[in-house]
Amino acid sequence: MELSRRELLTRTGQAAAVATAASTLTISAEARAEPGERVRLTQGTNISVSRSRDGRWLAIDLVTAIWVLPATGGQARKLTDELQDASLPSFGPDGQIAFQSYRDGNYHLYVIGLDGKGLRQLTRGRYDHREPAFSPDGRHLAFVSDRAGSYGVHLLELATGTVTQLTGVPDEAAAPQWSADGRRIIFTVGNAAVDTVTLDGVRERLVTAPAGTQLFGAAFGPGDQPSYTRMRPGQAELVLGTTAVVTGEDVFGFAPIWAGDSVLYTADGKIRSRTGGSTKDIAFEATVPVRTSRRPHRTRNLTGGAVKGIAGPVVSSDGKIAFRALNALYLLSDGKATKLTDGRYFDSDPDFSPDGTKIVYASDRTGVAQLWVRDLATGQDELYAPAPHAQITPRFSPDGTRVAYLDQDGQVWITDRQARRQVTPTLFQPGRPTWSKDGGTVALAAVKPFSRRFREGTSQILSVDLASGELEYTEPMPFRSIATRGDDGPVWSPDGRHIAFVVESVAWVVPVDGRGKFQGEPRQITHEVTDSLAWHGDDALVYLNNGRIRKSTLDGRVTTVRHGLTWRRPKAPERKVIRVGAYWDGEAHELKRDVDIVVENGKVAEIRPRRGKADVDASGLTAIPGLIDAHNHWHLRGRQWGARQGNVWLAYGVTTVRSPGDPVYQMVETREALAAGTLTGPRFYATGEAVDGSRVYYNFMRPTLSKAQLDLELRRAHELGYDMIKTYVRLPVELQRAAVQRSRVPLSSHYLYPAANIGMDGMEHVGATNRLGYSHTISRQGKAYQDVVALFTTSGMSITPTLFQSRALYDTDKSLVTDERTRVLFPPWEYERYVADAATQGTPAATASRAVLKGWIEFALNVHRGGGFVITGTDAPLDSPATATHQNLRALVEHGFTPREALITATRNPAKWLGLPLGAIKAGAPADIAFVRGNPLADIKAAANVEQVMVGGVLHRVPDLLEPYRRQPQALTASVALDPLPSAENRHWWHEPEWAERVCCDH
Repeated sequence: MELSRRELLTRTGQAAAVATAASTLTISAEARAEPGERVRLTQGTNISVSRSRDGRWLAIDLVTAIWVLPATGGQARKLTDELQDASLPSFGPDGQIAFQSYRDGNYHLYVIGLDGKGLRQLTRGRYDHREPAFSPDGRHLAFVSDRAGSYGVHLLELATGTVTQLTGVPDEAAAPQWSADGRRIIFTVGNAAVDTVTLDGVRERLVTAPAGTQLFGAAFGPGDQPSYTRMRPGQAELVLGTTAVVTGEDVFGFAPIWAGDSVLYTADGKIRSRTGGSTKDIAFEATVPVRTSRRPHRTRNLTGGAVKGIAGPVVSSDGKIAFRALNALYLLSDGKATKLTDGRYFDSDPDFSPDGTKIVYASDRTGVAQLWVRDLATGQDELYAPAPHAQITPRFSPDGTRVAYLDQDGQVWITDRQARRQVTPTLFQPGRPTWSKDGGTVALAAVKPFSRRFREGTSQILSVDLASGELEYTEPMPFRSIATRGDDGPVWSPDGRHIAFVVESVAWVVPVDGRGKFQGEPRQITHEVTDSLAWHGDDALVYLNNGRIRKSTLDGRVTTVRHGLTWRRPKAPERKVIRVGAYWDGEAHELKRDVDIVVENGKVAEIRPRRGKADVDASGLTAIPGLIDAHNHWHLRGRQWGARQGNVWLAYGVTTVRSPGDPVYQMVETREALAAGTLTGPRFYATGEAVDGSRVYYNFMRPTLSKAQLDLELRRAHELGYDMIKTYVRLPVELQRAAVQRSRVPLSSHYLYPAANIGMDGMEHVGATNRLGYSHTISRQGKAYQDVVALFTTSGMSITPTLFQSRALYDTDKSLVTDERTRVLFPPWEYERYVADAATQGTPAATASRAVLKGWIEFALNVHRGGGFVITGTDAPLDSPATATHQNLRALVEHGFTPREALITATRNPAKWLGLPLGAIKAGAPADIAFVRGNPLADIKAAANVEQVMVGGVLHRVPDLLEPYRRQPQALTASVALDPLPSAENRHWWHEPEWAERVCCDH
């Protein structure tokens, strides 16, 4: 049945359930975790406050709910439930309170009575409506919305529901507030200015932020002077006119409330009133429930079985299939998989020539990823078109004369062997290109944000007309995203008449013209979990379904394509005796000296006084448990890093990594390759794409709009053996709770509450990307207060700080930057960026702040010493793999942790989270050991002085890990670079380089 575009808009959220049985992971909707404890909150991190018109009541937004309390302080009363996800209250007449709510997966405006009755939703739809403010006469709400293409100020007439736009493109307006006479509205613009607008649209600029500062929370003060918070790292000031009236406090940056010369505001976790030079705290108390029992879990150590990690399958014109598995490329024909490459380096993303006689693929055998072509008949390989940058995810043109590929910065290039030409600007994590039949258009998946203010958007089809140089974005369906910007399409059919893509984890096909313009409505083809599409002729699709290769005709007949590949974990090494000068067992307060560590079958069999002959003489070294980095994304830049990445982790003594988000089949393939010993590196525990909501940013997020689709996501997780699940920024609380109820593995997210009460197991970062635009766990100055610490220490949820601000320490110590391991093992462009960033620290151009870092670590230390659960992670490669792990540890010690406490966050604690006997050197534990020079319990920097490292009894010397990359990349004669096409210009604001590159903590 064909669906109209309107029907698609309303029904695609249910597509996943059309012909899919209920997930075996589903449990009763009434199922709940065991009740825990109630936590008393007396401070609030990043809370805002509003005062009733009669001055008797205050409303605050504490732990994403609206509360009211007497204006003099006291016990707070909760008005909204957990699913409402409510914030930013504004009092109107008769005790009405307006607020913003994320209940349905977009921000909308609501009102509720002071008594908690009369809850009413005021706005609806797929756009966000935020930050309401009642007019003085109570007839209107001012708010901001992205409904016009960027955040503009709008008015809602409450009696009629009429919306009027006052400002628009290219504004990024925030937090409107009214003048006392109701004639003007004041607001901030891009955190860089304060403007006003009259009700008939007359604009005026009142304040421009000085260099290095940001402005938040504008309001009208006495005499209609502008009042706002002015922030720079280490300083937040409440300003009236040009005078700072509050200094030396962590002012939260929400609109203050002025009454004469008195001002009500929030700072330092408190509600405060200031008159003249006198400040008074208005005490409050609120009580919330938390779950104290976390789910029992033991991560599985994979031992072998059928290969499920099949990455990037493509189909030849005669029906052969090529793909990556177990760190090598394979060719599948007539049910038999033949290995094409030896797996010594990172060979990935094959594509067949049109006649099926050759494949083009990317390989880092010369040091960085370059294009190679293999003749399938002779087995001969040759470089295709060398370039000074990385060349990844190639696709042959339909006539076989050109190849389209991406570089490390997300730029699309086309080469014909002799010359190459850039055809797009820098794109943020775009998908793999596809060609029109005539070779005149290249299309790929690319993100298109809704606004500058919030980076999330939808993953759309970006078409590049190679003749005109025009770029065009096309939604796959209204307000819907291509499932992931990897191998989920778009993919052009060989006859050029259709494009296939995945939306909400099922395949769709749409008729198109020669340039890719839709000529009809998309039609659903599959009804099961569908990933990584490839055309099989013009009338069938090959795809991956939870580790299986499947084929579906366009009329829905599905078969399984057998490949017969299996793997198994190699036999543990023979018994070894390692003689060490000292060791730390993971618990003791002092080193134990002069021992032999006996390793048998990959485990520590015995630790004994020295005797006899040792197999390994490390008597000048100290043995410590291998480090665990509990937050990184191996394949965020996995193709660009290639085989180097595993070596760099090991070279710095990191023997286990945990990824809370990766492209799923890249992740499973790498996990199996590491476990099978076909790839060198640490133990790898991971999840696939994070489960997100209606809008996405990264390429490895799963836009999820319904519980039916959530079942598909969890089915994939279960059948591919995820070690955890991460729910991401735009997933509403109701679906986050459903994920907890239906999942068998631990879950983590960017949120503390109500996550701590619905059964989530951890929170990532101190306070990273948040749908609010700010965090309720850390202030903009990097501080957390009693509410946050109490919730963490009582609930037992883990916190992974990911201390990006630890870069600030490079201003005085660049030893990790200049270390030979870093210089040799980082890809050249990554090393150049790393050196440049380290050089800025301590200068006005610095990307990190010592003041903010200090606040972050004080937060982590309070949680740790309060009995909470802190685990080290870095978000590499957004921060640097392995070196950032040590920089995090050094920062912890710099600001209060003892070296032992810091090491525990990178050994015992993450091992506990994984449910594995790692992070210790003791009899029976896996032999994951770093051998370092010095005493890390006395000097944390010694933990980085790794000379040898062991994983499961397999010993690696650091020089051996460096050897493949010690030589400079092979001297290549690069193809000629032609002038870029006009389409490579930055014509859209989200193509600007600063948008495409990570800024600290926005992830």
